[in-house]
Amino acid sequence: MSWTDERVETLKAMWAEGKSASQIAKELGGVTRNAVIGKVHRLGLSNRGPNGERLDEPDAGGHGETAAAAAPEAEAPVDATPVEAIQARPREALATPPRVKPPVAANGQPMPPAGSEISPEALANLAEVAKKARRLTLMQLTERTCKWPIGDPATDDFWFCGLPCVAGKPYCETHVAVAFQPMSTRRDRRAGGR
Repeated sequence: MSWTDERVETLKAMWAEGKSASQIAKELGGVTRNAVIGKVHRLGLSNRGPNGERLDEPDAGGHGETAAAAAPEAEAPVDATPVEAIQARPREALATPPRVKPPVAANGQPMPPAGSEISPEALANLAEVAKKARRLTLMQLTERTCKWPIGDPATDDFWFCGLPCVAGKPYCETHVAVAFQPMSTRRDRRAGGR
């Protein structure tokens, strides 16, 4: 399918009438909704309100304020394209939530989730394992080495345990005891929280 002058004019007219990209694609035939959206953007037609009016034209008062700037909290039209829906959201809603660091023990090892019932022996063994660990980098790991991460990945002092793995598990015996809990313990804790 090629974009002939006639097809482009039809697209422009339907877009100005407020038709959705899906409706335009159906009317033109042989073109997808995404192709229509792409052509609309290349033609610079993508700024329109729910009634088909352009959002980048000055308001009647001549102050040069656009409709988009006058109503930043406006909701996207129901049949808006994904790009239009994102553009209609306030900028604060698009911000990435802050990264929350998991609790870390003094030796740099991540702590188990709150409320988990890990045996005291396993927790005591974490410090001993940290002393015996091989301190491997990601590239040194194999299928037989413990892949328990220790430290903050954003720093140079980040490494993996590296001790021999328990068969069928990614961790050594001590880290398996921390990472994997019996099903009955998890089920009991979940039932108690209701």
